[in-house]
Amino acid sequence: MREQWTTESMPDQRGRVALVTGANAGLGYETAKALAERGACVVLAVRDVEKGERAAARMAGDVTVQALDLTSLDSVRTAAATLRSRLDRLDLLINNAGVMYTPKQTTRDGFEMQFGTNHLGHFALTGLLLDLMLPVPGSRVVTVSSTGHRIRAAIHFDDLQWERSYGRAAAYGQSKLANLMFTYELQRRLAAHGTTVALAAHPGMSNTELARNTPAALRLPLTWLALTWLAPLITQTPAMGALPTLRAATDPAALGGQYYGPGGRNEVKGHPRLVTSSPESYELAVQQRLWAASEELTGVKFPIAESEGSPLTSGSAATT
Repeated sequence: MREQWTTESMPDQRGRVALVTGANAGLGYETAKALAERGACVVLAVRDVEKGERAAARMAGDVTVQALDLTSLDSVRTAAATLRSRLDRLDLLINNAGVMYTPKQTTRDGFEMQFGTNHLGHFALTGLLLDLMLPVPGSRVVTVSSTGHRIRAAIHFDDLQWERSYGRAAAYGQSKLANLMFTYELQRRLAAHGTTVALAAHPGMSNTELARNTPAALRLPLTWLALTWLAPLITQTPAMGALPTLRAATDPAALGGQYYGPGGRNEVKGHPRLVTSSPESYELAVQQRLWAASEELTGVKFPIAESEGSPLTSGSAATT
């Protein structure tokens, strides 16, 4: 049997600087905590600074807090400017924060909440911080997606903000599909630089606060299951859910363009391994159209050239 990948498998992170969005709780907290324990200088990028400070106080190592509200492009720009003044390099950018199944609402910039937070906010943040990463050999951008990218998921270019109709699951699926398409297109654009790479990960079914907006018809059965002996069979702890992200961020064997998730049945739980996303996520023309739309909506241009070549497929990647 192959050795299972755990936090003990992580190489020493001393000398590396990591930024983790949504790091005050759940998956982001566990990701940041593990990186700090391995010696990385970790920045917790959070909307609620007080909660971030309390989270930082529970972590060992060099941990600081940065205010960041992904629902506001002004906040993203302010956070990026502050970080650029504080940091002279960035080794790891972990795009972890997210919302799920929210009622119909918009961000401060008028974007549908799930698409705006999960995709556009991270797209803008990455573009504004990328020049801190490009000079750093082995630097990585890891974006957290979900198996939800397969559920009723498509990029609705005719109604990206769900103004004509709205479905919580479909909107969430679009945002998580966008996370993957962003990763694959970013990797193609980074390949020529030979330093920074982009990867994606998903946590399976982890017991976090993310599902607090699940529709009532599903929330009650899930709550009941969580309180029974069945819970360990269908969910895993946030610490286990963070492992795919940590492997994508730190495994020396990981390659740009790869996607990591739990290795158990249906990728629900288990130790991390290389997984494959949906066929739709690899559609090059859609990735490039989404990139162009994201640039237009956010006003953020990346300091890298447009991509060339064929679509990425599972396992195709550039080395760090």
